[in-house]
Amino acid sequence: MPPPRRRRPSTASPPRSALEGTFPIERVSELARVESFRKEIHRPIYHVHKWWASRLGSVFRAILLAANLPPGEDLFEHFYRPHAFGDRLVLDPFMGSGTTVGEALKLGYRVVGGDINPVSWFQVKTVLEACPATDLEAAYRRLEASVAPRIRPWYESSYAGAKAQILYAFWCQIAACPACGSNTRLLRRWVFASHAYPTRSPRAQALCPQCGGIVQVLYTDHRALCHVCKHEFDPQSGPAQRDTFVCTQCERQHRILECVRNSAGPPRHELIALKLLLLDGGCVYKQPDRADFLRVERATHALHRRRLPLPTARIPPGHNTDQARQYNYRWWRQMFNDRQLLTLGELLRGILREPDPIAQEALLLLFSGVLEFNNLFCTFKGEGTGAVRHLFAHHILRPPRAPLEANPWGTPKSSGSFSTLFRRRLVAAQRYCAEPFELAIRDGAGRRSSVRVKGCNRPLRPRLAADFDALRRHSGDALILHGDSSRLPLPTHSIDLVVTDPPYFDNVHYSELADFFHAWLRGPLARRYRAFRPLTTRSRREVQAGAEADFGQRLGAVLRECARVVKPDGQVVFTFHHSRGEAWCQVSGALRRAALAVTAAHPVVAEMAGAAPKLRSREPIQLDLIVVCRPRRHGMGPAPTRNRNSSLLRRIESTRRHFEARGFTLTRGDLRVVVTGALLEAGADVAQADQLLARLVGAQP
Repeated sequence: MPPPRRRRPSTASPPRSALEGTFPIERVSELARVESFRKEIHRPIYHVHKWWASRLGSVFRAILLAANLPPGEDLFEHFYRPHAFGDRLVLDPFMGSGTTVGEALKLGYRVVGGDINPVSWFQVKTVLEACPATDLEAAYRRLEASVAPRIRPWYESSYAGAKAQILYAFWCQIAACPACGSNTRLLRRWVFASHAYPTRSPRAQALCPQCGGIVQVLYTDHRALCHVCKHEFDPQSGPAQRDTFVCTQCERQHRILECVRNSAGPPRHELIALKLLLLDGGCVYKQPDRADFLRVERATHALHRRRLPLPTARIPPGHNTDQARQYNYRWWRQMFNDRQLLTLGELLRGILREPDPIAQEALLLLFSGVLEFNNLFCTFKGEGTGAVRHLFAHHILRPPRAPLEANPWGTPKSSGSFSTLFRRRLVAAQRYCAEPFELAIRDGAGRRSSVRVKGCNRPLRPRLAADFDALRRHSGDALILHGDSSRLPLPTHSIDLVVTDPPYFDNVHYSELADFFHAWLRGPLARRYRAFRPLTTRSRREVQAGAEADFGQRLGAVLRECARVVKPDGQVVFTFHHSRGEAWCQVSGALRRAALAVTAAHPVVAEMAGAAPKLRSREPIQLDLIVVCRPRRHGMGPAPTRNRNSSLLRRIESTRRHFEARGFTLTRGDLRVVVTGALLEAGADVAQADQLLARLVGAQP
C-alpha cells in the first residue's frame, strides 16, 4: 500500500473582513474627535490613572467590530448593537491603559492583555477587578474619618480674622547670585495667576517685586502700583528670561542651570501666595503671613519625626529622567516639598490600613494617580478650569520656575485632590463599568451634538482568569499578563484577533516616566506581586528604545510572537503614527521579520491636535494609521504593488479631500500618515514617502 500523500499547506487567502474593505474612516474620525475632547468623561475606565498615548475607545470598538464582520457590512449598522463574540479570543500585547481590553469585553470577546510595565498591569487589573460600589464607598469613608483630619490642618490659613482652607499655594524658584549672594525670584513675569482664557476675563494677580504684596492687574498691564509699599513696576517683566536671570541687587546676569548645578541640591523654592477658600464659599488670594510660613516649617519638623511609607528610590539616568537630573534631582522624593511628603505619606499609610484588599488596591491606584497633581513639577493652569497643570502635561520632567502646591485631600473646589478624583475618576469608572455607553453624533437645529447611547454593551464585570487554560475553558473572561510580550505564555494558533497600539518610537519613554509612580507603589506592592520587586519599571526587553534598529528589532520580536499565537486565518491589527520616515521604515522591517502581510491601512483621528505635546511638534499629527495584517502563508507574496506614483497620489488626494470635506485640516505630519498607509497597503517601499509627500505638498494651492 503506497504511503499517504502529504498535503501541501493551503495557499488560499482567508476570507476578508470589513476592516480590509471600505472602512468608514471619516465617520469613525468624527466620532473619535468628539471623544478626544473629554476622554476622561467619555471613557473613564482608561483614565483612572495616567498612561501615555491612550488611544480612543470609539476607534478600537470600530476595529474590533469591523474585524469580525464580512466585507460590505455597514459598520455603523452594528456599532450601537449589543454583541456576543465569546467564542473568539482577542490579544493586546501592549495594553497600556487597557483600551483594547475594555472595548473587547464590552463586545463580549474573551481577551488577553499584556504589558511589560508593572504600572500598566496594575492599573488595568485593578480597574477590572469587581469592587462593589457600596464596599468602595465604605472604604473611602473609613479613610476620610481616619486620615482627612490629619491632613486638613496643614492646609489651613486665615483671612480677615476668619479661618480659611488653602486651595493652592504658589511657589517660585529662587537662585543665589554667584556675585553678591542675594536671592532672586526666578519669575519670567510678576503675574503669577490669571484666567485660563484671559481675553474673556483679563483680571490677573501680580507679585510686587519690592515687598511681595499681591496686586490685582489686567493680564496685559505693563504698569502696576503696589497698594502696600507704593512700588511701581512692570508686571510683564520679571528677572528670569529663558535660561538666564538678572540679580535684583547687583543686576548681573547669570545662567540659571549653572547656578543650580553649582548648588548642593535641587532648586530652592519660596512661598509667594495662597489662594484660599472662605467659609462662605468665596475665593481670595493672600500674601502668606508669619503663621503660613510657620505652618510650612512645622510640616518639615513633623516629617522628620514620623515614619511614613515614602519612596526611597533614586532617579536613574535616562532620556526623560535626565531632564530632571540636570537640575540636581537625584531621588524621586525630591520632586515633592516637605508638606507634600508629610500629607501624602499620611494618606498612603491610611490606605494601607484598609482591611478590604480589593478596595485597598482601588484606593492605592487612585492615590498613585493623585501624585501626578501634587508635586513640585505642577503649575497653575488658570482660573475657570481645572487649576492644576499636572506633572505629565508636557511628557517631560523639567522643573517649572513657578510650581503650584495643591491641597492633597482637597475641598469642594479643589483640582487634582484625592477627594475630588475619587468621585471624578474611581466612582465614574465604576458607573461606566456597570452601564457602558457609546457616543453618537446627532444633527439638529443647524448644529451637531453628541449623545450617549446605552444598552449596546455588556457590563464590564469580567472574571479574571488565572491562566490561559482557564480562559480557554470559559472559566474567565480576561487574562491580564505582566511580562515580555515577545515570549507570551500562549499556545500557537490560539488567538483569533490581535489589536494593539505599540509604544512610541522615541521622545516619550514610558518606563522612565512610570518610575515616578512605581517609586511610591513598590513599597506596598513588592511583597504581593513579583512585578513590583525590581527597583525600576525599565526593562532591556521593552520595545521603546532610543536606537532606531533596536526599536525595529524589538517590535519585530513582539509582532513575530503575535504571528505565532494568532490563528492562520486571524488578523493582526495595530495603530501607529510618526512624523519621521525612519520610524515607518522600522515598522515596515518589523512586519517583514514577523512574516505579516499588510492587507489594509486606514488613517483615522487619534487625538485632538490641540494636545500640549502636539502643539510643540514641528509636524503635529492628529491621525493614527490602522494597519491590518495577516500571517504570510507559504507561497504568499506581498500584496499587488499598485505603486505607480500617479495612482498613489490620486488615492492620497482622494483621502485628503474626504477628510477636509468633514472639517479636518490635515498637517504635513497627517499627510505623512496617509502617504505611508497607501504605500504599506500597496506593498511598496515606505522610503518613497518623502518623495510622494514632497510632490503632494508642492501640489497644494
